Amino acid sequence: MTYETFPPHPDLSAFVKCYWTLTVPAEKEAPRQRVLPDGCIELFFILGDDIRRFVSEDTFIIQPREMVLGQITEPYFIQPAGHVHSFAVRFYPYGFANFTTLPIQQLANKETPLEQLFGPETSAMLTRDIIDARDTAQRIQIMEAFLLNRLNRQATIDQIVKSTVDALLQKKGSTSIHSILEVDLSKRRQLERKFIRQIGMSPKQLGKVIRLQAVLKMLLHEQPGHLTNIAYERDYHDQAHFIKDFREFTGVSPRYFLNDDSMALSALLYSRD
Repeated sequence: MTYETFPPHPDLSAFVKCYWTLTVPAEKEAPRQRVLPDGCIELFFILGDDIRRFVSEDTFIIQPREMVLGQITEPYFIQPAGHVHSFAVRFYPYGFANFTTLPIQQLANKETPLEQLFGPETSAMLTRDIIDARDTAQRIQIMEAFLLNRLNRQATIDQIVKSTVDALLQKKGSTSIHSILEVDLSKRRQLERKFIRQIGMSPKQLGKVIRLQAVLKMLLHEQPGHLTNIAYERDYHDQAHFIKDFREFTGVSPRYFLNDDSMALSALLYSRD
């Protein structure tokens, strides 16, 4: 697998975390890969062969070739049908809401074709330009021109949402919403509504996902035997709480994660993000 990330234009850096590409040679029997929640929304172009997403053990759908992947709150499996060649935009949790009028919560746990977000004519033109581009650098130029054109000049990131997300990221999810809002707890309900509308999940859910990402990086870079230390460092109540949250978002135990072939893609993405 070859995975690369690229920084956004400064005018988009408040909304876009990065652009990324993934290429994987075709395999006769490609293994299924487990996709995990990461708190971000992705605008995705499949430039290679089709990719299957399993909706049950034996049933799958073919993912749209140009789509937005909304917030996910549970793991799911994908499997390439051949050669993988993908180009994507990774938005900060609050970023994509500035480029669409569709409520973000409607994008959760599914793929939404671009034409449903931007209309058939606009999405077809963008897709054609991305496919015809000579390389990744030109794809980024095309994508940035599109995003800058769609960005409402009046658009501003809600500061209470941004400051809450920034605090969660800074603490790697190991903090409570209560402590972030300090004494002004009257803002909590307002914050909950804004998170659902602009991010697609609650502050508590996002905090748990961000903490999971921090745990994944620790598991990938530290000795696997130190699960108790990881639980303690990430402020879980105890190891049982740590394992429960880990299973909720990955479907497996921390020890199984390190030896599971279906985690190869997630391990690659999260070790370099």
